[in-house]
Amino acid sequence: MAITSPQEDYSKWYNDIVAQAGLAEYSGVRGCMIIKPYGYAIWERMQQELDQKLKDTGHQNAYFPLFIPKSFLSKEAKHVAGFAKECAVVTHYRLKSDENDQIVVDEDAKLEEELIVRPTSETIIWDAYRRWIQSYRDLPILVNQWANVVRWEMRVRLFLRTAEFLWQEGHTAHATQEEAVEETEKIIDIYEDFVQKFLAIPVLKGVKSPSERFAGAEETHCIEAMMQDGKALQMGTSHFLGQNFAKAFDVKYYTKEGTQEHVWATSWGVSTRMMGALIMVHSDEKGLVLPPTVAPIQVVIVPILKKNVDAQAIHRAAHDLKARLQSQGIRTQYDDDDNRRAGWKFNEYEVKGVPIRISIGAKDLERGTLELAFRHNALKESVPLGEVVEKISQSLQKIQEELYQKADTYHRQKTYEAHDYEAFKTHIERGFVSCHWDGSEATEQRVQQETKATIRCIPSDEGVLGVCIFSGKPSSGRVIFARAY
Repeated sequence: MAITSPQEDYSKWYNDIVAQAGLAEYSGVRGCMIIKPYGYAIWERMQQELDQKLKDTGHQNAYFPLFIPKSFLSKEAKHVAGFAKECAVVTHYRLKSDENDQIVVDEDAKLEEELIVRPTSETIIWDAYRRWIQSYRDLPILVNQWANVVRWEMRVRLFLRTAEFLWQEGHTAHATQEEAVEETEKIIDIYEDFVQKFLAIPVLKGVKSPSERFAGAEETHCIEAMMQDGKALQMGTSHFLGQNFAKAFDVKYYTKEGTQEHVWATSWGVSTRMMGALIMVHSDEKGLVLPPTVAPIQVVIVPILKKNVDAQAIHRAAHDLKARLQSQGIRTQYDDDDNRRAGWKFNEYEVKGVPIRISIGAKDLERGTLELAFRHNALKESVPLGEVVEKISQSLQKIQEELYQKADTYHRQKTYEAHDYEAFKTHIERGFVSCHWDGSEATEQRVQQETKATIRCIPSDEGVLGVCIFSGKPSSGRVIFARAY
């Protein structure tokens, strides 16, 4: 089945890749997805890499309840207001059969207090921190959780918008404001490094405008990536929460001097939305394109078995090559399924985005060379059999670099500067727009209403004075506007 061209129908192209690459599908539960084995293997690669980065910086994993008492959310007004419209609520704890043998809710089993299905875990975690923290000796707490969350979503799109999705969420507690701010910035730097080096996706780093901040945060740091249609996708956020949650849950500690102070907090996370970004940044009209770092299969070997050839010799050579590649840590698959033709396999692994494909047949063994087919640029290269392992090792690194450079070049080409509103409206149809903004929420909302663009990021290195393109009022620096997912 052919994949729709992204130029013809970008949305259908995306959905075609998700389906045909075997990444995910819609489930029997409205708004929820099934992540299929190949898609989950990609997520596991991301999870393992990022998990290690967090552990290397002193963070530990824990797990907190899926259910949150409604009263917990009510303790932080800004927080509950930000999530109120997305919350799923549990009101009863039992079912029963009615007179027609139909399963119904048992009205006598109503909960004394409704439970919220976790939209994010600040409240349940800060209730626990109140018990964990007594003294400065208990700080800092550097905890991360890999979990699922529910934010009720009616406009569903696999990986990008689903009612339930997977993520990691970090929640830390500190003795001082300076430590908490340092943690917030450290995490966004980790995310930036992870996304750019591991996923080969260039990002813009900065802070959110006040209206785009996380509910209950004093400051939200973010990284934003550009998709091939010029829209932005938020790749990760790190929030400085100040003392808001500590005060809401009365989390105090005794200082070295014996005084009591509220602790300082951060929270941060990335989600399976990164899967959507991976698809939309690198893929093409033939299917998925994967950076080698994240590919579950980096190299696939496909035998070419024809009549009157020594099939066993081909199998032996393939297994030997697979063993040599795996000994170098290269994730290799040998597809010797007799029920599929080689051409079908070529197409299958192309759609799945496997970085390198090797075909091996009788003539290849006679010549002592193998043909390498590269997924990201459709080029092929014949390599002496004895040099294949070294060549593949070098090529995987080169592919990673070329994918990043291609995406970065596109990102730069589709980022425009606007000095007036007419130019802004023209450029916003194509990609990101860097322009001056007067800092007011009223201007931000008017621009969004008229163009559907939002402030995605206020770059940390911007500080040049200017004039707002919309209001004509003074501006302290440029911001990045874009339409977003």
